[in-house]
Amino acid sequence: MANVLVTGGSRGLGLGIARRLAKSGYRVIALARRESEELSQAMAECRATGTGEIVFEAFDLAETDKIHALATRLRKHFGPIYGLVNNAGIGTAGVLATMPDAEIVRLIQLNTLSPILLTKYISRAMLADGAGRIINVASIVGFSGFNGLSVYAATKASLIGFTRSLARELGRVGATVNAIAPGFVATEMTHDLTMEDREKIARRSALRRLAETDDIANAVEFLLGDGARNITGTVMTIDAGATA
Repeated sequence: MANVLVTGGSRGLGLGIARRLAKSGYRVIALARRESEELSQAMAECRATGTGEIVFEAFDLAETDKIHALATRLRKHFGPIYGLVNNAGIGTAGVLATMPDAEIVRLIQLNTLSPILLTKYISRAMLADGAGRIINVASIVGFSGFNGLSVYAATKASLIGFTRSLARELGRVGATVNAIAPGFVATEMTHDLTMEDREKIARRSALRRLAETDDIANAVEFLLGDGARNITGTVMTIDAGATA
């Protein structure tokens, strides 16, 4: 059973990805600070059906000095990590001129620095194993912009650049690196949007609706599979045509 590490896997988009991958037969290591009730339920469902597996690993990605030890511990306990889904992140909004410095630093640390360091240590084993899949969850805001999300947009744009360059570094051993850029999806990250805001976004999209968690989870499943073996260094946009 291939191991896939999903950060932010206890709720929202990360949990949706974990559920989908487990149904496809992967062992999903759901990394988060705390085990949510929804995650506990998902793990119990996997045990009941016997298809795939979800296991919880407690870790705070803000503790960047401990990421190296985490990667070592995961490989020792679970074996080779076939896939890494860098999903964890925060979506703090705020106009740059008035955003507290501490919030800026926190956004950059969790959305950019943490996934880069985790990828560094997980990909070392991929280089040695000669295989692997890395998927970075970016955002359409990283290339389209959105008022009040300039710092968040900067962190997501950095993941896109990171994806394209790392694909060159890991491609020589057959490992792929791709990014997914979701539009606005109904998760905890967008709970501050009013119904009016959601309707406006939907009206601007080509399909007149918002993307859903399952859409992103299905894309992750595809990129992990053999059918995507020749896809690397690209960004898959899933936004119901909002940026078309």
